[in-house]
Amino acid sequence: MPAATENGQYLSAAAIPALLKQVADVLKRYRHYWQFSPMECRALPWQAELNAQLHGLSLDELATIDQSPALQLAHFGDFFPELTRLPLFWQAASQAASVAKTPFWLSNGINGRKLEQIQQFCHFIPQSNLPVLEWCAGKGHLGRLHAAAAKAQVTSVEWQAVLCAEGQQLARQFQLPQRFVQADVLSAEAETLLQAKQQVLALHACGQLHLRLLELATQVGTAALQLVPCCYHLIPHEQYQPLSSLAQRTGLILSRQDLKMAVQGQVTAGERIARLRQTEVTWRLAYDMLRHNLTGISQYQPLPSLAKHWFSGHFADFVAHAAALQQLELPELPDLTPYLTEGAERYMLQQRLDAVRHLFRRPLELYLVLDRAVFLQEQGYQVQLFAFCDYQLTPRNFCLHATRAENPSI
Repeated sequence: MPAATENGQYLSAAAIPALLKQVADVLKRYRHYWQFSPMECRALPWQAELNAQLHGLSLDELATIDQSPALQLAHFGDFFPELTRLPLFWQAASQAASVAKTPFWLSNGINGRKLEQIQQFCHFIPQSNLPVLEWCAGKGHLGRLHAAAAKAQVTSVEWQAVLCAEGQQLARQFQLPQRFVQADVLSAEAETLLQAKQQVLALHACGQLHLRLLELATQVGTAALQLVPCCYHLIPHEQYQPLSSLAQRTGLILSRQDLKMAVQGQVTAGERIARLRQTEVTWRLAYDMLRHNLTGISQYQPLPSLAKHWFSGHFADFVAHAAALQQLELPELPDLTPYLTEGAERYMLQQRLDAVRHLFRRPLELYLVLDRAVFLQEQGYQVQLFAFCDYQLTPRNFCLHATRAENPSI
């Protein structure tokens, strides 16, 4: 595989530790711009020039900028020059034209975007005679396509029995060497799944699930790993526990809420979903102002996750439900129009705050991936980091390829 390129699409093993420290330093230096809760803000807290630029952007312009990392840097990069010097992996390390297409009969039932992600991921799987383990497989789409293309023996691990059954049926239908194992990878039984002479594949394994893979694989010395992490915030601790000793020494402290920000970037949200999200945030903020007026408590009190139907009906119904959840005694409902107006104003403020905060989503995710990469290096692996697909296909496009030092050709 090639060495690091100037645009950061491929990062060699030697460059990984230095970049981890560089990214951690940038995040710490600018933490005032991203490590806070926008729901608790009542005004823009930054320098006049930056605040003025934010006030000059409409809601539609802010939404467009938020969907494009290039536009984010174009509008705000002058305020944060260190960000422009980081390799942020917007583009795949290989051109899509060179990626083999899957026969239609094999890919039937996989939606287009997911299929393209699997095809791009498979493009980077090195040839190997090792048996393959597919981690958190779902229906085993990745394992099935790899088994067909590489004539590889694939074991797909999934905890939901119905998905195992459906995946096994597909493997039989196409006469592929793929078998399913129903198992909870967080349980003790998962310790028997990883072996030394094995190649492990994991595409978009969430939070603790991919951390468990790294833990077990390094314990047994699994020969090769190809991992695309996802949902870093799905961990049991309120505070992130760095994996590598190098990340631990940086002194960067991250909450689970910080980790959630790293995966908030979307490239597929439709107009209806965007409108519903705007309504939800506006109503939550409007209700919070009502709660503040009734209780005198100014600190933002978050509501739990709610079904989307609450934001498709009437605001008064939502207010009554929210008050019941927080055990708040409501007098006869006042005129809610002023609260909705203030909620809309605070929503606009939040979008301006997020326009700056979200500049740091990608560096934050890069830090988390680099922590995993350095951890693997510290456990004796040769590691490369690259983008397996373009950011616009999926923002979760960071891929780690790791091999034991005794298997450098894998």
